[in-house]
Amino acid sequence: MDTNIRGRDPFAMKPRFLSDYRTLLWAFVLFPAATLTPLASPRLLVWVLPIILYVGFCAGVFAHNHNHCPVFDGRAANGIFAAWLSVFYGHPIFAWIPTHNLNHHKYLNRDGDATITWRHSKKNTWLVASTYFFVAAYWQRALIRAYVRKVRASSPRLYERIRLQTLSFRAAHATLLATAVALHGWRLGLLLYVGTFGVSVAAGLWGMMFINFIQHVHCDPWSRHDHSRNFVSRFGNFLVFNNGLHTAHHEHPGAHWSRLPELDARIAHQIHPELRQASVFRFCMRSYVLGAIVPAFRTRQIGRPAYDGSADLVIMPSPSAAPSCGPAARTPPAPASRAASRRSRLPSLRGA
Repeated sequence: MDTNIRGRDPFAMKPRFLSDYRTLLWAFVLFPAATLTPLASPRLLVWVLPIILYVGFCAGVFAHNHNHCPVFDGRAANGIFAAWLSVFYGHPIFAWIPTHNLNHHKYLNRDGDATITWRHSKKNTWLVASTYFFVAAYWQRALIRAYVRKVRASSPRLYERIRLQTLSFRAAHATLLATAVALHGWRLGLLLYVGTFGVSVAAGLWGMMFINFIQHVHCDPWSRHDHSRNFVSRFGNFLVFNNGLHTAHHEHPGAHWSRLPELDARIAHQIHPELRQASVFRFCMRSYVLGAIVPAFRTRQIGRPAYDGSADLVIMPSPSAAPSCGPAARTPPAPASRAASRRSRLPSLRGA
């Protein structure tokens, strides 16, 4: 069982859970090492490119995890970490709150979810999966803008944190581009910037959308446990911080990522076997490479389709009985005033 570490200093960079020391090792050592190495030695770019792709994907995973269960107790420390992740992920990570926490987890690939997998096609082909990012990102824009307007009108403090996170992200990328150009000239400098931080951003943004697509396409969002597809390889989940255990995450969104294997084990026997795949790579090879030739290798609808909203009873995942992320995940007390009630409807950005 992972240990929950408590602290009081808002700036203390001490994780609440022991397993997040690995998160910090990846974020503060691997991320900059992989992306900055080609700026020092351009000939190494081709060799570290796979690592940079991995860095971008992990930045997306960390952004997701941090918004569900913040790494630190203090808001200042969490804000610094959120800004750091934003540089490698490719967007200020507060955007996960309106698009993911408040929308995707509420509608779960049903009508109302900005990231539904069936908006323009009910098929699961490589063309649909690879272009899903552009469709979903377009529909998420309205949620982000509405959220920012709401925060600006009702919570100046949260709005300032959003502004600072956005400005920090833009300033960081402007500085990185200027540094690459100053060191290597416009042509090579621009190439190195795109090949490092540009690739990281693409892997983060596109990768998160793609993994969301394959974790929900042809699943049954009306089912108690068959609403998500899982990728259960232990080594794969080590690399992506248990991001493959998606059913347990949806049913216990406040649980720390280190607890997902335990939660997954409790319900594994209740999940349809086709929704427990060994790895993303094998799934993609079967569905999109072999499936393009032999239809039998393609995915099929499991249970009731997401777009079938005819039944009166909607079976949602049961409330979590697992250990929560910690104090930040607990339900706040009832507000004492009408103004406090309005503030309570806005997430605290504790992770963003």
